[in-house]
Amino acid sequence: MNIRKLQKITVDALEDIKAKDIEVLNTSKLTSMFDRMIVASADSTRQVKALAMNVVEKVKEAGGEVHGIEGEDAGEWVLVDLGDIVVHVMQPTIRSYYNLEELWRTKPKRAQAKSEAGAEQPDIA
Repeated sequence: MNIRKLQKITVDALEDIKAKDIEVLNTSKLTSMFDRMIVASADSTRQVKALAMNVVEKVKEAGGEVHGIEGEDAGEWVLVDLGDIVVHVMQPTIRSYYNLEELWRTKPKRAQAKSEAGAEQPDIA
């Protein structure tokens, strides 16, 4: 299944059960392990589990493959491995603590170089 179709199926499955703050990150230039990371929030452990299971069901219905699921027991953070896409469904406190989006987001090189050039240098006396 192509990555765009898999991404659409996954995001639609999350939206079906009212996931919040869905964010899709393109990680293809950062790692060869997967091309996209999708992070979404849920209000309760029950919703976290339901969102993850809905993703699994919808991907399988479309003929996609689910490589693994982790974290179902606790329900605070469930990871669904779809091969090219890794889905993280988290409760808001867990999501803000681990801040995966910040870890995996890339800045454009031009903005990075500009911020490094304009950084203040400490006074050394």
